[in-house]
Amino acid sequence: MKTKLPKVLTPQKVKEDQFLDLNLRPKRLSEFIGQEKLKKNLEIFITAAKKRNEMIEHILFTGGPGLGKTTLALIIAEEIKAKIKIISGPAIERAGDLAAILTSLNEGEILFIDEIHRLNPSIEEILYPAMESYVLDLVVGKGAMAETIRIKLPRFSLIGATTRPSLLTSPLRDRFGMIYNLDFYKEEEIEKIIARSAKILNIKIDQSAIKEIAKRSRNTPRVANRLLKRVRDFAQVKEKEVIDQSVAKEAFELLEIDELGLTEADRRFLKIIAEKFNGGPTGIKTLSAALGEEEETIEEIYEPYLMRIGFLDRTPRGRVITDLAKEYLGIKKSTLF
Repeated sequence: MKTKLPKVLTPQKVKEDQFLDLNLRPKRLSEFIGQEKLKKNLEIFITAAKKRNEMIEHILFTGGPGLGKTTLALIIAEEIKAKIKIISGPAIERAGDLAAILTSLNEGEILFIDEIHRLNPSIEEILYPAMESYVLDLVVGKGAMAETIRIKLPRFSLIGATTRPSLLTSPLRDRFGMIYNLDFYKEEEIEKIIARSAKILNIKIDQSAIKEIAKRSRNTPRVANRLLKRVRDFAQVKEKEVIDQSVAKEAFELLEIDELGLTEADRRFLKIIAEKFNGGPTGIKTLSAALGEEEETIEEIYEPYLMRIGFLDRTPRGRVITDLAKEYLGIKKSTLF
């Protein structure tokens, strides 16, 4: 039977995140918690551009979903007082779609393309001269009658975001002046994010409960904020004015989320490798068929966190569960391999 990761733990954006993003998203770089080295680099990058009275270079943010790529794009726009237009890569289906977007930009604006790795290669080619020379080359007509029309574009800055940098073509990657990678957050950083969110949402919560939520957040701010909301709902139903450790633990027992932030879906993932494939290695296609999940879901949702906590290794021959994972599952090392 197929067991999906609960929406509360998926790092990808879901409908309920619209409210949380609107209320909890930091507006300035000084309000952004975590990613300290990246923040320092960005601060220098932005300050230098402002002093020269120049536009910022094109930026590419890489990293898993829910780590703050869109938030940083919005912060950059706020810091340099520029308007930002947000579009998702899959929404740009034809070359004409991108042409319409580019020609609608005004001087000094920012274009943010999320999931930029999902752009069609033919659409990517339109971006090359647009990013380099601020021109749009359109082919009109077909065959011998075809001709290229060059349209001058206003100077703009492109910010791209991707969870799969390996899928970006080299010509596109090379046209970004700055490339920043967002890593998973430290637990103490997640605790600060939860405390900040609780204050904004007027939630009374003690430090022990904050720690319980942080432990289960999968080192991802988006997940942490969702879990805070779930625990708040549980506390309200139980008529608890202050969320303490016992309330948080009771809520997570009901949600079936353990102290590592793992659920039955994660355990099934690990058990299939352990039991069906003798601990691995197993290829992604085989694993996808066994789980009934798309390869992209496995690579973006399940694997990053399991690798982060040392439960899974990716080897040239396939996926392998580690001794830590076997211990977690209660499997004796001698029963595998």
